Amino acid sequence: MADKEPTKEEEAAAAAKQKEEQDALPYKWSQTIGDLDVSVEIPENLKARDLNVEVKRKKLLLAIKGQDPIISGDLPHEIHVDESTWTLVSSPSGTKLLELHLDKVNKMQWWEHVVTTAPKIDVTKIQPENSKLGDLDGETRGMVEKMMYDQRQKEAGLPTSDEEKKQEMLKNFMKSHPEMDFSKAKMN
Repeated sequence: MADKEPTKEEEAAAAAKQKEEQDALPYKWSQTIGDLDVSVEIPENLKARDLNVEVKRKKLLLAIKGQDPIISGDLPHEIHVDESTWTLVSSPSGTKLLELHLDKVNKMQWWEHVVTTAPKIDVTKIQPENSKLGDLDGETRGMVEKMMYDQRQKEAGLPTSDEEKKQEMLKNFMKSHPEMDFSKAKMN
């Protein structure tokens, strides 16, 4: 049975429910494709020694010592522990913010939630910011540049990089074998 498209009202209701669930969390969070940031408001008089912060590859614990955890649970995906950090900063409202930065292992995946027990968001609705080629790692950048080059070549009716490579190999083969007759050869 085919899934039907949700109506505007159903989409609005789902968005309102998601917003309500996220607003009810004791923390705020945001993400880019490569990392995730969590912000927790805590009383102004607390210092780092009053907190229990454990950041592991697949687990997270944020708590004020002697109290129930603010966040505790399994992460939906792995993080780079050594690249993840947390800090305490004063906020304009007179409280402090515990700011946690998690560096995702898979930099090509949106997270539906911070921990698996938290309500999920609809990641299909995320509008990623435009990125620059310089922001990409070397391998990804090379792949994107090749795709852009091939697209420009196709639009101009010229051979793509793969087709150019094949033509060059054939030219070299023909040069290496002048005794062969290629006059009736069909290349596609």
